[in-house]
Amino acid sequence: MGRPLHASTDRKASAEPARLIIEPRRGLNRVEAARYIGVSPTKYDELVRDGRMPRPKRIDGCVRWDIRQLDAAWDALDGGDGESNEWD
Repeated sequence: MGRPLHASTDRKASAEPARLIIEPRRGLNRVEAARYIGVSPTKYDELVRDGRMPRPKRIDGCVRWDIRQLDAAWDALDGGDGESNEWD
């Protein structure tokens, strides 16, 4: 199923800090789901509570958000302020 999630350990090869390598997958944890839609985890929690983002799936003790449901919820979002803008 691909390489595991890990941080690069070869710091001599590059001056850049270690980065996580995240393989594409369907289930995201809370922090990943928040990052996926571009908000903080705290804001993401608010969006889940008020129904603008989907509730997670529980797999035993594991809580994951379905990336397809995140896409659908994102597509359903309006600006929320009722104002039109130059991008409308």
